[in-house]
Amino acid sequence: MSGRLPAMLGALYRRLPAERLTTLQRQLDRADGPTDQGFLSWAAAQQAAGLAYQLSELRTAWQAEAPQLPGSALALSLGAVAAARDDTESEPPELVVSGPTSPAIPVRLTSSVAVDVIRSAREALVIASFAAFGIREIVAELRAATVRGVRTDLLLEESTSAFRAFGSLGDRVRVWHPTDPAAGRSLHAKVIAADRHTALLGSANLTGRALRDNIEVGVVLRGPETVGRLVDHLRWLTSPETGLLKTR
Repeated sequence: MSGRLPAMLGALYRRLPAERLTTLQRQLDRADGPTDQGFLSWAAAQQAAGLAYQLSELRTAWQAEAPQLPGSALALSLGAVAAARDDTESEPPELVVSGPTSPAIPVRLTSSVAVDVIRSAREALVIASFAAFGIREIVAELRAATVRGVRTDLLLEESTSAFRAFGSLGDRVRVWHPTDPAAGRSLHAKVIAADRHTALLGSANLTGRALRDNIEVGVVLRGPETVGRLVDHLRWLTSPETGLLKTR
């Protein structure tokens, strides 16, 4: 396999979370070749920003470079990449946006990425936001995370009353505010960090408009080295020794 096809498979591997990658492998495995109508119909129906276009480009490269290969060969290639990658290896940042998207530029939407990151947590979530409101889906995902035993800390700006968005969670989560608002130091970070393996950070607050409609940009970081350092910094902010944040 040579040309653009391997690079495009690699790009899809880096873009898709595990469950969606499994779905792609399953669809490829069923495809007889690049003109398989079942695969083409499934690919065209994908709603994630730019994904249908990316899959169309994959089909074009497949048709041009290796039309004799069945889809099972491509599925096997994706599986081999996943098996060979060291779990501790950091991956390239992934672009995330809110608002208008171009079908020619493969990006993911902030709203769906935020949900995926929360769902990926198994032990701990650290979330920071300046403002928060109108986020029922996020609150529901946080409630589900606490049910499965995920320790959840919310670092929120007090002046915006962001804590009200999470009121229904009660003591399932810990809410932190800056200790000394008079110091002129706002909590302006926007982060969702799952365990020490994945973090979403960018310009979007945890509001419905910021996650879906506003023009916002961000990145997803993966890998324990970078994400672990970010989590350590956020935990340091909440430590009694610093006195920078207090629980509500």
